[in-house]
Amino acid sequence: MQNEGEKSCGAPARVLLVSPQPFFQWRGSPLRVEANARVLAGRGYQVDLLTLPIGEDRTIPGVRIVRVPNRLGVRDVHIGPSLIKAAFDLLILVWGLCMAVRRRYDVVHGIEDGGFLGFFMSRLGGSALIFERHSDPASYRDGLLRNMVLWLYSRIERFTIRRADAVIGTGPGLVKQIEAVEGAGSVHHIFDIPSSNVTATPAGTARARAAMAGSRDDLIVMFVGSFAGYQGVPLLLDAAVKALSAVPSARLAVIGGTPEEIATLRAEMAASDDVARRIMFLGRMPPEEIPHHLAAADVLVSPRLGGVNTPLKLLDYLKAGRAIVATDVPANRHILDESVSILVPPTVEGLCDGLMRALKDPELRRRLGEAGQRLISEQYGFERFAQRLGACYDQVLAMRKTLKHRGL
Repeated sequence: MQNEGEKSCGAPARVLLVSPQPFFQWRGSPLRVEANARVLAGRGYQVDLLTLPIGEDRTIPGVRIVRVPNRLGVRDVHIGPSLIKAAFDLLILVWGLCMAVRRRYDVVHGIEDGGFLGFFMSRLGGSALIFERHSDPASYRDGLLRNMVLWLYSRIERFTIRRADAVIGTGPGLVKQIEAVEGAGSVHHIFDIPSSNVTATPAGTARARAAMAGSRDDLIVMFVGSFAGYQGVPLLLDAAVKALSAVPSARLAVIGGTPEEIATLRAEMAASDDVARRIMFLGRMPPEEIPHHLAAADVLVSPRLGGVNTPLKLLDYLKAGRAIVATDVPANRHILDESVSILVPPTVEGLCDGLMRALKDPELRRRLGEAGQRLISEQYGFERFAQRLGACYDQVLAMRKTLKHRGL
């Protein structure tokens, strides 16, 4: 019986991962790409990751990371469409076509807009195509021009879905959208996993708690994530100002955002000096530090406003075993229900009421935290993620082998 990472001739399968996002950054797509690469390399595949020249250097055993040039010295690419993103996509396409001709990959696996770029690479190199979808373009709507670009991108997605040998959706909402596309082929729901394999330690948690709390009796409310519009950070700040005014022992810790984004939010925040002092913007931090900070909090919050893609942060929140307050929107509902969280209307009043309820009820916080940890241990985890991704690849490679035998 051949090894799972081998083709019929005994040589390891060659895979090109196409990820036109910064790598590595601590946010959804780069985290997922790293997990994909680790699983595929672990199966014995020869994996090349083609990505942007932006982000932290990362070493993944068995994976060759190829970055396109950065002649303009760009330091970051924001989520959503932009001219800089389009320019990098063109570079990714050119580099990928050259690599496809030289390496003759068995599978081209495109992430987000990398799926469309990967279509051309797969056709030129005679490879199978896997398209992985992480988000709904509707989540990024903002202004006429941007909305027109996103409309065009949605049509490009449909084109890619119809031509891919397999399509991966990271959440049930995305899978339903994919299945609704006429002509869609094999569709796989491969859920996200917690962003870090690190488990919080008593020492790490105590260190994080000491850095955030003014006293032993302080209650820490925490948000982790980017400041993209759909994340609802302004909504959170407005609700937190009210809740912190009513609960003097409460503090808000916000992890994420660039210095420029943080400065803008601080300037726009309407809060008294006392409340403002209890709102901490901690910026971005290494993924391995996040679990300790989450465990040091009392309440974790997801103020999501829209979209259908599952917020990755929720898995980290559940793993931390802390009470969760979340807006009652489809994206949060994909994982959460009333047994593991406090779900509230996506309004300032609704979110404030939810925070107040959690802050004032320690028994409720304990019960929700324990239920959340049970959910993550029973339904999510790296081994199950690896099994599902492996099954997708087994299917695609078997289909490719059959077509080759038929001479197609």
